[in-house]
Amino acid sequence: MKSSEIHSMQDIELVEALKEARQDAFNLRLRHATGELENSANLNHARKDVARLLTIARQRNIDLEREQVSN
Repeated sequence: MKSSEIHSMQDIELVEALKEARQDAFNLRLRHATGELENSANLNHARKDVARLLTIARQRNIDLEREQVSN
């Protein structure tokens, strides 16, 4: 996911994308731990996506704790 794509998202879309990215990163870590993951480079991509989303959310002053509970 490119940062230009993230910048063009609305706040609600950003929070949803962050939830999905965190879930994807978790699933990749789980698959890596069980030996099912063939391409371990995807782990780094998933972590960087989460970091990009968090950075943009913090720049916009989105209260992620409140947003994730309310959704």
